[in-house]
Amino acid sequence: MHPIVGGKTLLLMRHAKSDWTGEYGSDHERPLNERGMRSARLMGRLLEGIDLTPDLVLTSTATRARETARLAVEAGTWGCPIIEEPGLYGGSPDSVLELASGVVGADRLMLVGHEPVWSSVVGQISSRRIEMKTATVVVVAVPIGSWNHLGDAQGVVVGVHHPRTYFGTDWDPG
Repeated sequence: MHPIVGGKTLLLMRHAKSDWTGEYGSDHERPLNERGMRSARLMGRLLEGIDLTPDLVLTSTATRARETARLAVEAGTWGCPIIEEPGLYGGSPDSVLELASGVVGADRLMLVGHEPVWSSVVGQISSRRIEMKTATVVVVAVPIGSWNHLGDAQGVVVGVHHPRTYFGTDWDPG
């Protein structure tokens, strides 16, 4: 079910909290910390529970984004493919939207990536500025029949989900 009949649903998820304590070769290689793993799992269960599971997940190739995507998909038992997209790490809002515009065969698309680009993408397609803290999922209903029209579309933010809102609830895997 889609908030806009005949439309698409774009879910933008910022990677969960990463580990700043270890020595990693580069920012790209930084993994999640324990809270980040818990948050990613929580968001996976939440989206499954509210019937907002994606048909396809595109994730940045950064370790923290890949781990976020994998843990959310596993915890939510979404059963959808995860595709790593190098252009989601360090890309611009325009390049992210262009990449999403090439998707075929998915009504609900999730992109997992990074700030400040994710807030800018939300602003560009919905005219709303939303601060995306770690593991936040913003749900945008877009009145298009095909993703290739995404760049010209104006969507509506229909949900903003932050893990801290759900810690200690039934969605929290603990």
